[in-house]
Amino acid sequence: MTTPADDEIRRIYQATLDDLYGFVSRRCGGDRDLAEDVTQEVWLRAVRAWADDGIPKRPLAWLTTVAGRLLLNHFRRPDVSRLDRDALDGLGAPDADAGRAATARRSLVERSLARLPRPQAWLLEAFHLDRRPTRDIAAHTGLSERAVEGRLRRARNRLRNEIESEGELP
Repeated sequence: MTTPADDEIRRIYQATLDDLYGFVSRRCGGDRDLAEDVTQEVWLRAVRAWADDGIPKRPLAWLTTVAGRLLLNHFRRPDVSRLDRDALDGLGAPDADAGRAATARRSLVERSLARLPRPQAWLLEAFHLDRRPTRDIAAHTGLSERAVEGRLRRARNRLRNEIESEGELP
């Protein structure tokens, strides 16, 4: 027998799954298994927490916050950065090396993006990945276009610092 809360959680799941998976997959460096595992873990935590504490006012915000923290913890593990370095050390044809280097650059950017404060990461994703114009972002956030441009500039600088602190791009 299902309760109204169960039905609401199912509705939220259906409404947010694609957005959550997109959020997670952009930060996984092309690792589909990791994206699926994190998305599943987030939803397991949501079901448990929401059964005890109730459904939050902004479920997708709750879900992406948990996902961002899980990814941050994942990429902080020492064995993950070692594996990334090992992938670059392999010998192969120049095309394979170029592909590995591009994957490593994308992974570095995505890990650095995951370490940014959520509002800055969202802003960069909305503008650069989702190709939303500043006027749409301004309308969504309640900021002026000029404020969005200033925040984008600060977010880019912070992302650059995060990338530089981890190491040089291949």
